[in-house]
Amino acid sequence: MSVVDLARLQFASTSIYHFLFVPLTIGLGLITAVLQTQWYRTDQPEYLRLTRFFGTLLLINVAVGVVTGLVQEFQFGMNWSGYSRFVGDVFGAPLAMEGLAAFFLESTFLGLWLFGWGRLSPRLHLATIWLVALGGVLSAAFIMAANSWMQNPVGYTINPGTGRAELTSIGALLVNPVFLRSYLHVLLASLITASVVVLAVSAWHLRRASGPTGFERSARLALVLLVPATMLNLLVGSELGVTEGTYQPMKIAAAEAQWQTCQPCSFSLFQIGGGSNDQTPTKIIQLPHLLSLLATNSWNGQVLGLNELQAQYVQQYGPGQYVPNVFVQYWSMRGMAYLGSLILLVGLWGLWVLWRRKGLAASPWFLRVAIWMLPLPFLVNTFGWILTENGRQPWIVQGLQKTQDAASPSVGPAALVASLVAFVGLYGALAVVDWLLMARYARRELASEPDRSPVEEPALEPTY
Repeated sequence: MSVVDLARLQFASTSIYHFLFVPLTIGLGLITAVLQTQWYRTDQPEYLRLTRFFGTLLLINVAVGVVTGLVQEFQFGMNWSGYSRFVGDVFGAPLAMEGLAAFFLESTFLGLWLFGWGRLSPRLHLATIWLVALGGVLSAAFIMAANSWMQNPVGYTINPGTGRAELTSIGALLVNPVFLRSYLHVLLASLITASVVVLAVSAWHLRRASGPTGFERSARLALVLLVPATMLNLLVGSELGVTEGTYQPMKIAAAEAQWQTCQPCSFSLFQIGGGSNDQTPTKIIQLPHLLSLLATNSWNGQVLGLNELQAQYVQQYGPGQYVPNVFVQYWSMRGMAYLGSLILLVGLWGLWVLWRRKGLAASPWFLRVAIWMLPLPFLVNTFGWILTENGRQPWIVQGLQKTQDAASPSVGPAALVASLVAFVGLYGALAVVDWLLMARYARRELASEPDRSPVEEPALEPTY
């Protein structure tokens, strides 16, 4: 493997691992805020117990997620100095906003929420958890603005004296069409991820009849959030595909392994072959016109093929290979779409059980399936990011800088291999610790009747 390949592998491993925590943090923050709001409005102790219960999972997730995210920013300067020198003046602006505004907002009010039990008034304490949720939402906004700029660079100019990209309009970054759709896509994915986790944990307890009243309520809330969020995200994902078809047509063509231009275009549910060295795949179960709809919003829309796009890019940018890994692109797209659809089906099943008014505890088969659904949103999120980042290759910034030109020239393969092994080992250990902590606290029963006295001195480590 080349130095660039090793650097990409290292950044991919840290980024994928970090993003396991990001959507769960955002989604759990919102759900915890909703639960505490319900307690504030109804004064029912079950909602207070649920707030503390899922608030504990939120705290564990934030603690591990912050640690894993710090490494990524160091990698920009260490492994990707060519990238940092060329576009750091643009890319650094939203990252700085995320750190100075969103992250400090989230961490400050998370501390106030944690140690504010019994010290703050119920209304003020409720405001702190909503500000925690707002901090997570804002953090995702700035990060997605930076990433979307890499997919569709806007609001910049190239300084003729330094040859570096410079930011000319922060507003252009925030109204970037790729950003607007991908950001909503991430927020909905976060809500889906947290809803599935809450549903799975609640189903586990309902099967064991531990805290049935409380966990029945949390499972109902999870289903009410899950189904519309999943439906809406499928629509948003479709619109994002249209946007990417405009600005990154190579990504869309590779996601279907479409080597030749077609009009109208079918979508294959499954295919054999069709990778970078096979331009004649055997496509199985094709859905007529579906690719045209997904890529162009038109029943008979044209989708440019990989061969034609390759010829265009060679003429525009010079000799080189501009087709990404087609096998990875094709199957990551289907992994995301198929597993996301499966989550929707299970959610609809749960709503049907509720509609029968027998309670989720009366449907043991649904509870079993809901528990095993736990890893699905994390796989969907991972497939989605692989689809997004692999489809941009060989560019690190679409049309501006290639990945091979962004790596640090002074970093050799030995240093990359050593650091890669160290990171994988460290993150593997963190994964074990995080799983043990999350599983331990998720298996605990809801606390007994909590003391809500506003003058009680809170413990340093509250009992959830």
